[in-house]
Amino acid sequence: MNAETQNPVIKVAIAGCGTIGATHAASVGELSDLRVTALVDEITEAADALAQHIEDNGAARPATFRSLAEAFAAADVDLVIIATPSGLHIQQALEVLDAGKHVVIEKPLDVNLDRADEILAAAKAAEEKGLVASVISQHRFDPASIVVDEARRAGRFGRLTSAIASVSWYRSQGYYDSGAWRGTWTMDGGGAVMNQGVHTVDLLLWFLGRPVEISAKTALLAHTDVEVEDTAVATVTFESGALAVLHATTAAYPGLTVRLQVMGSKGSAVIDNDNLEYFHAAASDAETQSGPMGLRGAGNQAEAELARFTEPPVQTNLDPTLYPAGHIRQYRDVVDAIRNGRPAGVTIQDAVTALATVRGLYVSATLGRPVLIADVVAGKYNDVEVRTGDGHFEEVTA
Repeated sequence: MNAETQNPVIKVAIAGCGTIGATHAASVGELSDLRVTALVDEITEAADALAQHIEDNGAARPATFRSLAEAFAAADVDLVIIATPSGLHIQQALEVLDAGKHVVIEKPLDVNLDRADEILAAAKAAEEKGLVASVISQHRFDPASIVVDEARRAGRFGRLTSAIASVSWYRSQGYYDSGAWRGTWTMDGGGAVMNQGVHTVDLLLWFLGRPVEISAKTALLAHTDVEVEDTAVATVTFESGALAVLHATTAAYPGLTVRLQVMGSKGSAVIDNDNLEYFHAAASDAETQSGPMGLRGAGNQAEAELARFTEPPVQTNLDPTLYPAGHIRQYRDVVDAIRNGRPAGVTIQDAVTALATVRGLYVSATLGRPVLIADVVAGKYNDVEVRTGDGHFEEVTA
């Protein structure tokens, strides 16, 4: 019995053949366990172009379809990757799970929480049938993220006290003008936070735990004819008492890095551009009582912490979405979950919590006051029509 008979190739359909669909195709192409057999896009030219690209790179040309229903009727599919505009994600994921297929949803889970209960229930039912449902949050699988997560789980940072998360990217006006759905609340669901910052929001929650309250401001400062924000700042309070600052922008020309600092009573870490730039955990309580020890304390332990990873540190473009290294790592997890009948490393519940935090940020900015995340999850603000600040300060007088 050969290896393929023991572990048959998982046949993949990609729904959405734009830029991010191509990223998923590249990721799938790196793993022998996966093979793209179908592409789905209402724009036939987009599907044909991606099919040609896959064929040009040495793989069998996948069949192309205009809908998931057509693909399920005519192609052999085990797993569906949803890489369509954000406002279609839950709708299509429900269709996939109803058809008895595994599903991976590109971030974010959707543009709002109106159908959160529905997708959570569907994911639970699917899990009971042995189906895997996951949402892309590829940076959880970066070596730097794993080091920080394992350290905080082991208590090496002591009590986590605060974090600073900053996504300082740049998107041209042409980026927003390239598609009618871009920069809209209905299909994009938000701007710098929802699209560029949601991965960092997920890491922030992964490290610091359950978010309780968020207070935020948003603005459109460097782009025109866009509904959503290109700049946002927020403070987040966590159940543990820890506090965090969240910043996201697509108006940081020419584009800087994503930086996440996690700080605790016995240690701290800095992840910059997916790399573990700094790590230090106190060797003893006595060390923490010795007072200031100069810049960055007693030394950077990052290299030693990363030494156990056989994969070399990934040095990527400033914008990690252009490089599929993280997606490849996450697909390894998805394959293992399918093979071994376990939940994926990133669950639908994880994605709901991240989406609720982002939605809470927009509601807070719209209403001009702090918002409880639990109220967002409960649907209290589902009817709030969120809007973006205009960047002008108006003094409030008595």
